[in-house]
Amino acid sequence: MVHATLRDIAGTVLEPGDDGYDEARTVWNGMIDRRPRYIARCADADDVAAAIRFATGHDLEIGVRCGGHGIVGHAVPDDGLMIDLRPMGDVQVDAAERRARVQGGALLGALDRASQQHGLATTAGNVSHTGVGGLTLGGGMGWLARRHGLACDNVIAFELVTADGERLRVDRDSHGELDWALRGGGGNFGVVTAFEFALHPEPGDAISVEFHSSIENDATATAAAMRVWRDLAADAPREATFTATISGDTVALGFVWVGDPVVARPRVDELERRLAEVAAPARSSIDALSYLQLQTREDDIEGHEWRRYWKGHYFRELGNDLIDALLARDGEMSPDVSLQAYGGAIADVPGDATAFSRRDTAFEFVAASRWRSPDDDAPRMAAARRYANTMDEFSSGAYVNVLGDDGEAGIRRAYSADQLARLTAVKDVYDPGNVFHLNQNIRPSAG
Repeated sequence: MVHATLRDIAGTVLEPGDDGYDEARTVWNGMIDRRPRYIARCADADDVAAAIRFATGHDLEIGVRCGGHGIVGHAVPDDGLMIDLRPMGDVQVDAAERRARVQGGALLGALDRASQQHGLATTAGNVSHTGVGGLTLGGGMGWLARRHGLACDNVIAFELVTADGERLRVDRDSHGELDWALRGGGGNFGVVTAFEFALHPEPGDAISVEFHSSIENDATATAAAMRVWRDLAADAPREATFTATISGDTVALGFVWVGDPVVARPRVDELERRLAEVAAPARSSIDALSYLQLQTREDDIEGHEWRRYWKGHYFRELGNDLIDALLARDGEMSPDVSLQAYGGAIADVPGDATAFSRRDTAFEFVAASRWRSPDDDAPRMAAARRYANTMDEFSSGAYVNVLGDDGEAGIRRAYSADQLARLTAVKDVYDPGNVFHLNQNIRPSAG
């Protein structure tokens, strides 16, 4: 068989030294500085198939790039071939059918903007320059997940190119096991060149609520406030996603509400009143904003120049001992912490219905550090590991999209034993040679 050459593709092929090469290999984590031999900026699914055949025919590792938000930079293979999907960023909305066809290189912002033109939306992540593909294939948590399920729960069909360059349309009635695996199993089974999503009526109203206190000023009162916040989260309506952040010694407790702000007001008042009973907040912020504003408000914070590292956990409950551990900070190197509530429509889906695991999660935890100087790499990473390790005994698993340098131990945390066995069986069928291994890797049985 004669392998397709990269020069036959309709898109652009970049090599070291070409204009645009350095921009194309730069991803969200500033620590990633690898140099692919080729970057294939694919124009369509045929280009993707040709690039895969070229890479496998020339024994080149394949990385797949969309938003480039993967913390360990799997998209950038050193001396390999990067399939850059970003030229394939089109989003088409059928408002009458409440459907969106989204190319594999689209960013969340493009999906949000196109959908909101028609008063529609589907679950997407919290930073608009995240790739739709990476988010969805890992599960896809976002502000609408408690109402409408994860991003992967809203996929109607996938268009995928396999390890041997075959193009497939995948849904629950066609290639059903692969469809199951793509809903949370990551990029292990092929390159998704398009998604079809279900959309939901969403007028675009949102409220962000935060009440701030200081651990340093009164750690006991702050812990009590966090317990109040936890208890209210358990009974929150699905419009509300309860959130907490810890940065330095400042704790922000609140929620994001997507829906009618008038309906939200009693919930805001209740949280404020209950928190004041144990610890009057030092300050508060209650901001009405549009859904599109909500979806872009963290974009500047999540810029591409920072060096980054993070660790994550899932918690089935937020017990008092765990709250104490979360508030036990470790000096200026301590990572920033985020907690985001699950439940609602996420938990409505049976645990074995998709590859996404741990649907009984109550809160997702991420300890994230960012810094500028390479001299801080080792101490920053060590501090994040040390802090996150104190939560190990409380953990029920981890979100695959938050895994970093966790290796096989991380995979076992992300999936139940039964799901991992089923994922391995799908890998055996569609990628037995582990062509797609630059990811949170599900290894085939043979290797």
